[in-house]
Amino acid sequence: MKVLTEYLKFHTKTHRAYVHMTPQVEEIVRKSGVNEGMVLVSAMHITAGVYVNDNESGLIEDIDQWLQHLAPFRKNYKHHDTGEDNGDSHLKALLIHHEVIVPITAGKLDLGTWQRIFYAEFDGQRDKRVIVKVMGE
Repeated sequence: MKVLTEYLKFHTKTHRAYVHMTPQVEEIVRKSGVNEGMVLVSAMHITAGVYVNDNESGLIEDIDQWLQHLAPFRKNYKHHDTGEDNGDSHLKALLIHHEVIVPITAGKLDLGTWQRIFYAEFDGQRDKRVIVKVMGE
């Protein structure tokens, strides 16, 4: 079995951001030489996530508004008693989840017609990492 692990680095300019990362993952899969297998894409931070959805700007805005509605910034989160001020960022990351697994077929990501991979940042403007681990034959 072949295995390749690489790390992508992100440093968003804004507090919240949604980064289309399918091309970077495709390049890592190509580089791995895996023809049949899977790729794990996982945010390595508790205030960020990875998800699969459509790369359509209106939908991305809808996702952001939905997350803001479900987990708005509030000063009275218990987490803030620790000196942090990012309780909403942790909750948003729980809703998105931290990782996806995508099949690889014939050496390519086996995504649906409109599916794309995104990094979701909820406490940005600092260095963050995503692990991409390709496994297969």
